[in-house]
This record gives sequence, structure tokens and C-alpha cells, in this order.
Amino acid sequence: METPDHSVPARLTNLPSWLLTQSAAHARRLVSDGLAMLDARGYHYRLLAALAEFGPASQATLGQRSGIHTSDLVATINELADRELLERAPDPADRRRNIVTITTAGKRHLRRLDRRLAQIQEELLAPLSAGDRERLARLLGRVLAHHAARS
Repeated sequence: METPDHSVPARLTNLPSWLLTQSAAHARRLVSDGLAMLDARGYHYRLLAALAEFGPASQATLGQRSGIHTSDLVATINELADRELLERAPDPADRRRNIVTITTAGKRHLRRLDRRLAQIQEELLAPLSAGDRERLARLLGRVLAHHAARS
């Protein structure tokens, strides 16, 4: 195995947990910087993607689908609503809650974010072949599913 940084002890570079942590830090930086170029954040992408895939939803449901904590959800919805990328309207079945819907402008913005994230994936996984990328995603998915099922 190649050592990413020769000043790091080899016993660390052989630990999958260390490799995942270091790779995640690089991925987080690439995604954050890449989305910032489009005046967006990860939370923006997560909300827009959830709305595009599952359709309109209450704020509570949207929080569950996007994995965004309630304390951050309202601020993120406000940011996107101010930019007219989504709309909030009272739920006809229960006027005490809002239903959030992605707008046409929000769908366009999401397509731009999708393209940018595809470029970021290319940059992050540049040293891997297409087959290696698929295997890595499949293996990481299995690890994640295993631990998600246990918690």
C-alpha cells in the first residue's frame, strides 16, 4: 500500500478507519469548495435532492429524508426560499404545518449542482478505474448499511 504522507506512521496508513477518515476530509473539502463555487452548501443540495426525488413534503418529513437536524433545517429552507429555489405553503390537511416544494428554478439549480458534484467525484476518485470506483462505492455502502442497521 502506498503511504499518502511519508511522515505518517505506516501502522496508521494500514488502518481502514484512518484511510476513511483522511479520505472523508478530502471529500468534504472538495465538495464544500465545489458547491461554494455555485453559491451552495451541502445542506442545499440535500434538501433540493430530497424534494426532487420524493416530491413535496412537510418540514419534518423533509428533515428525515435529507438527514438535516431540525435546528439547521429551517434556516436552510429560509435560504432556499429567499432565492426562490423552493416554496413553502400551508398544508391544506393541517394548516399548522408547511409543505415544501421545489420550484422550476430549484430544479435548474439542482441540475447544476449535480453536474458540479459529478466533476468533484471525478477529481476525488481520479486514481481509480471505473470498476474500482463501483467496487469502492459498493463496499462503502455495505459498511454503512451494516452500521446504520445496528444503530
